[in-house]
Amino acid sequence: MAKKKAVKKSKLPFNLKLNLKNVLIWLLVLWLVVSLGFSFLSQKGTREEISLSQVLNDIKQDKIKQIEVEDDRLYLDYGDGEVGKFARKEQQDTFTQILGEAEILPESVNFTIKDTSLTRVLVELLATTILPLGLMVAFFFFIFRQARGAQDSIFSFGKSKAKLFAKGKQTIAFKDVAGVDEAKKELEEVVDFLKHPQKYRRLGARIPKGVLLIGPAGVGKTLMAKAVAGEAGVSFFSMAGSEFIEMLVGVGASRVRDLFSTAKKTAPSIIFIDEIDAIGRQRGSGLAGGHDEREQTLNQILVEMDGFTPNDNTIVLAATNRGDLLDPALLRPGRFDRRVTLDMPDIEDRKAILKIHAQGKPFAKDVDWEKVARATVSFSGADLENVLNEAAIFAARQNKKEIGMADISEASLRVKMGPEKKRLQSKQERKMTAYHEAGHAVVSFLLPHVDPVHRVSIVSRGMAMGFTLIPPKRDRYQETESQLQEMITTLLGGRAVEEMVFKEFTVGSSNDIEKATMLARQMVVDFGMSSLGPINFGPQMDQNRYSRGLMPASEVSPQTKMKIDQEVKKIIDKSYRQAKELLKGNKPKLDLIAEKLLEKETIEEDEFERLMKRK
Repeated sequence: MAKKKAVKKSKLPFNLKLNLKNVLIWLLVLWLVVSLGFSFLSQKGTREEISLSQVLNDIKQDKIKQIEVEDDRLYLDYGDGEVGKFARKEQQDTFTQILGEAEILPESVNFTIKDTSLTRVLVELLATTILPLGLMVAFFFFIFRQARGAQDSIFSFGKSKAKLFAKGKQTIAFKDVAGVDEAKKELEEVVDFLKHPQKYRRLGARIPKGVLLIGPAGVGKTLMAKAVAGEAGVSFFSMAGSEFIEMLVGVGASRVRDLFSTAKKTAPSIIFIDEIDAIGRQRGSGLAGGHDEREQTLNQILVEMDGFTPNDNTIVLAATNRGDLLDPALLRPGRFDRRVTLDMPDIEDRKAILKIHAQGKPFAKDVDWEKVARATVSFSGADLENVLNEAAIFAARQNKKEIGMADISEASLRVKMGPEKKRLQSKQERKMTAYHEAGHAVVSFLLPHVDPVHRVSIVSRGMAMGFTLIPPKRDRYQETESQLQEMITTLLGGRAVEEMVFKEFTVGSSNDIEKATMLARQMVVDFGMSSLGPINFGPQMDQNRYSRGLMPASEVSPQTKMKIDQEVKKIIDKSYRQAKELLKGNKPKLDLIAEKLLEKETIEEDEFERLMKRK
C-alpha cells in the first residue's frame, strides 16, 4: 500500500508591528471593548429602570419571582418571560435593611446577593481612568514624534538625493553601448585613470576633473556614463540637475557639498549630473540677482570642482543637449575641461545599435538589418530601441512567434509618424489626398538630387491625411543649393496638383508650405544663398546682451527685411513653377499613381518605380 504523505498544516504568519501608530489603534479598540463590556455588566442588556418604591410595592403584591442584588443595583425577574427590570439603591444601604424599613420579612423574598465589587471596581477603573489616560498619552506622543519628524525632514533638505551604484553593482559596460566609438575612445582614458592612477601621476599628468557629454536627446549620454562606471568598477553617484533645486534658498548648494563629500569618501568614484543645463546656465541671466537658488547651486559646484586635489580619484561626468547655454566658468580648464560630443548614429552605427537591442528577441529570417538601418536615417539610439520594442508588441498582438520585416517597417512608421487612423472620408476627399501625395512622389522622382521614394500612402497617421516617405539614401552632412531648391520643389508638388487638377486650393498643404517657407528663409538669412550675398541676417550672438538675460535685438533695417522677403518669395516662386511644369509634362504618370493609391492605399518603393518607368 502506498504510504500516505503527511500533510503539514501551513501556519499563517502573524506579524505584529509594534509601532506607535499600531499601539494607539489597539489601545482605542481595547477601550471600546472594555467600555461596552462595562456597560453590559452594568445593565445586563437592555432593561427598564424603575423606582425602588415600585419594587417594594411589587414585592408586597408578590409579582417578583427572583431578585439579584449586585452592588447598588437590583435586577428583577417577574417571571413573565420578558426582559427583566432593574432598580437602584443607595450604596451604603443593604437590601435587608431596605426590606426591614418597608416592613417586609426577608424570608418571604427570593433574593440572592452577588459580590462582584472587586471585579466591577477594576473594570470601571480600567474603562474610565487607565485606558483614556493611556490613549491621551499615546496620542500626544504620536503628535510630538510627527512634529519632530517634520523638523528632521526640514533639516535633511540639504542631504544629497543622488542614487548610488556601489562598486561592482554597475553591470553596463562599453560593449553594451554602440554607435559612439569616438566617445568611447575619449572616455577610455578616464577609465584607465580610475583603474591605474599611479601610471599617470608618475609622469605628472593630470586627468580632467570633469567630462561634459554633449549631444542630442536619445544618443546615449546617460548610458555612456554608466558604462564608464561599469568599466572602471567604481562607485557611481547619479543625480539630475533639477534635483538640486528646492523652494528654500541654499538647499541646492548644501546638496552639492554633501554629494561631493560622500563621493570623496568612497573614492575612486564617479559623480554623474544629468541635464546639467538645469543649474549650469549662464549666470546673471535671471532677475533674482546673485541670491538666486540656481546660481548659488552653480557657484557651489564650481567651488567643489576647484577643491579637487590630484589625490581625489573622483571624476565628474555631466550630460546636456544644450551645451551652448552653459556658463563659461564651467567650461574652463580645471573644471569641465574636456567635452565629448555624441552625434546621431550613421548607418553602420545604427546596424550596431540594432544588433544590441535585437538580443533576446526572435526575428524572422527575412529581416534585412541593412535595409532597416537605411530606412531609419535620423533615428537616435533611443528611437531604434523603441522601434524594435514596438515591432515586438505589434507581432505579439497578431499572435506571431517571430518578428518579421513588415513588423519592423510598421513600427518605424509608428515611431516617426504615429499609428494608423481609420478616418471616414468622402470619395472626393480620398481623391484629393491621393493626388496630393502622388504630386509629391512624381515630382521627387523627376528631380535629379532628391532621394528615392520609399513609400506613398493615403492612410492617415497622426495629423496627416496621407504621407510620402522619402528617407535619405545615405547619411548626408552637407546640402547644396540645388538640393535645397529641389526639396522645396518636392514640398510644393502637392499644392501644384491642387491647382492643376481641382482648380482650387485645400488646407492640406499648410504644413508643406510652412516647411518650404522656413527652408527658403534659411537659405537667404542663414546660408547666404541669394542675391543679397553671403551675409547672415539672423540674430547675432552678443555675449553681453545674453548675460543680462535679454534676447538679441534685430540689427536688420526695414529695407533689408523687405529685400529678404523678396528673395524668399523668389525661391518659392521658382520651385512652384518647376513643380507645375514637371506635373503638366507627366500628367498620365500622375493619374496612374493616384488611381493606384485609391485602389491599394499604399505603394512601396519597388512598385512605385515600376509604375513610373512604365511606358
